[in-house]
Amino acid sequence: MSRGRATGPTGEQQGALVFNPGGPGASGMWFPLLAGVPEWERIARAYDFVGYAPRGVDRSAPLSCQDPREAVRAPTLSPTHPSPAYKRERVAEARRYAAGCARHAGAALRHYTSLNNARDLDVLRAALGEERLTFMGASYGTYFGALYADLFPSRVRRMVLDAPVDPAREKIWYRSNLEQSLAFEGRWADFRAWVARHHDVFGLGTSPEAVGHHYEEVRARLAVRPAGGRVGPGQLQSAMLAAVYHDDFWEPRARALAAYLRGDEEPLVAQAAPRAELARGAENAAAVYTAIECNDAPWPREFAVWDRDNTALARRAPFETWDNVWMNLPCAFWPAPRQQPLEVRTRRGELPPVLILAAERDAATPYEGARELARRLKGAVLVTEEDAGTHGIGGGANDCVNGHLEEYLLRGVTPVRRASCAPHPEPDPVSLERRGAEPVLRHAV
Repeated sequence: MSRGRATGPTGEQQGALVFNPGGPGASGMWFPLLAGVPEWERIARAYDFVGYAPRGVDRSAPLSCQDPREAVRAPTLSPTHPSPAYKRERVAEARRYAAGCARHAGAALRHYTSLNNARDLDVLRAALGEERLTFMGASYGTYFGALYADLFPSRVRRMVLDAPVDPAREKIWYRSNLEQSLAFEGRWADFRAWVARHHDVFGLGTSPEAVGHHYEEVRARLAVRPAGGRVGPGQLQSAMLAAVYHDDFWEPRARALAAYLRGDEEPLVAQAAPRAELARGAENAAAVYTAIECNDAPWPREFAVWDRDNTALARRAPFETWDNVWMNLPCAFWPAPRQQPLEVRTRRGELPPVLILAAERDAATPYEGARELARRLKGAVLVTEEDAGTHGIGGGANDCVNGHLEEYLLRGVTPVRRASCAPHPEPDPVSLERRGAEPVLRHAV
């Protein structure tokens, strides 16, 4: 755990605000550092900011499934329509990875689950000396936050669920990933449309189709000659995925593509090349992600099912479909028992009001999941950032959203039913050039 004490006078203080950034596999140890960020300062006057590393993550007995150097292996391919031979290679790799998780974790492997993350959260509440929990979860953190609300409704004081996972048990996690891949395609189109509107800055085309053509040109060239010997199509794809999650990355990614096509590969190498110093953390995060998602629910055990569903999906949504498959495919060969997901649902009056935050075009956790969660947690109130797609909006660039977040955490006040906020401004295509830096994300991820 990490803890930053409330900065306001004793009379303003309201205890601990516990934060989880999602993943599965992400650590929230950095959360107290947000206390000095303007968007969080008023909340930090009232609350101790508490971050923690969930079981298996970072310093909490870190789980490993393979040599960390494999996690940053480069350059790699990333075909949008893979050949049968490439699929066979990835199936074999997924089998090896699942076996590696079992070999490294032993009998503990079965205990990495979302239900146990929810139970751990109650242990943390007790350790803090809090009778009731004030919690903010982002992305995957919303799922086990919802499980906590279902398991321990009387122990919830206030709860913010930002960028919610759809908790419907039939979607955990195979169908959830299919829906995510489809939504990524829409957000990828948003990015290409923005780049096209700024053709005078980037020179990548005046239509989304033209921008996409230039992107495919870069992919093809990297497959033949990796940039800096380290950035192939796989590394390019991973870097561009960040732009689908957060529009903070739109400008630097577009500028890197434009520079590469002009003969300067350095910006792309700087943004996309794997970093050896991050290998151990990246491998650990992937291991915990895999263990939790595989343990949480049944998955198709025959690759033929994955192949059928995703071949059809990739015709509509080629951008990320197959990369999503390869990330999750170890679950087809998982050696530990799989659980049946809990049917998340609370009765009216069991919980205090819960605040749900969602961007309408969020692709990582599609918006319908926020609506479903609001239906299942009776008394929950949904605040929507309309026509926006950044993943995790609390404490970010939208003053309207932040106003609702503050009203709730500081005074326990929610909108009467649901509320909408206009979208935050689109990225300035020259602002980051003036700052000369990658974006610094100031909101939940």
